[in-house]
Amino acid sequence: MFDVLLLALALSMDAFAVSIGLGAKVSSQQQTPLKLALKAGVYFGVFQALMPFIGFLGGHGVLGWIEEYAPYIAFVLLLFIGAKMIYEAFSEGIEEDIAQITHRVMLTLAIATSVDAMAAGFSLPLLDVDPFIACALIGFVTFGFSFAGVFIGRKSGTWLESQAELLGGVVLIIMSFKFLLV
Repeated sequence: MFDVLLLALALSMDAFAVSIGLGAKVSSQQQTPLKLALKAGVYFGVFQALMPFIGFLGGHGVLGWIEEYAPYIAFVLLLFIGAKMIYEAFSEGIEEDIAQITHRVMLTLAIATSVDAMAAGFSLPLLDVDPFIACALIGFVTFGFSFAGVFIGRKSGTWLESQAELLGGVVLIIMSFKFLLV
């Protein structure tokens, strides 16, 4: 279960970083920080819970065919996702181009930040954990970090945004090597 918690923390860092950027950007005329925090928490939490489950179903479906290679595939996927998060930590965030934070924008951001979680969901059958509990934990952790990220961004600006993505990437890379040792 500790592995699932680490996975949840790492996967939520993308949404946390975007939430920080959104919180730094939101104006009080547009919407209240509480409303934006709830919106970010729900959108990011739901999609971060749903996408790993889709990945789990795909991974579980093909596990019988590739069982002996599954740890190597999980290693490559998590390594790639972690490296991508580290790369994105040094890139400009998409939040800079957003003029107004609408439901359509939130849906787009939720999908964009959770695609990596779908690939990470492929590794869930290897963790020997109930996928419903794992995905729910990922969703709840992401909700909490996204909710808090809006307020952190509102108070501190975007300086913490890239560090969150960097941390998530490093944790995923470390977790990827665990699959080689199993």
